[in-house]
Amino acid sequence: MSTNRNGHESAAVPPIPAKAALDAYFLEARSKLLDVAAILDRVDRGEGVEALANDPRLHKIRLALEAILDPEVGRAERIQQIFSLEYDPKWEVPQPRY
Repeated sequence: MSTNRNGHESAAVPPIPAKAALDAYFLEARSKLLDVAAILDRVDRGEGVEALANDPRLHKIRLALEAILDPEVGRAERIQQIFSLEYDPKWEVPQPRY
């Protein structure tokens, strides 16, 4: 047993071998990268693309693509942080719907 960063004990699951991970996920990664490229092509071909030069959403996409190219482990966490809002202690607690 090991302790995760939330202080809970969990069984340590060893990572799968790198070749097995690549074999298992290559086609999925290829598909998702093609999807992102196609979306960016649609944006770039669209009328008024010049007005989006400072759009924060495109900026976040570019930052995420840079994170993908960084060989350091933890890319998924860094990308999640790029698209996440900073914590605001004034956020209201969601109320259940009945």
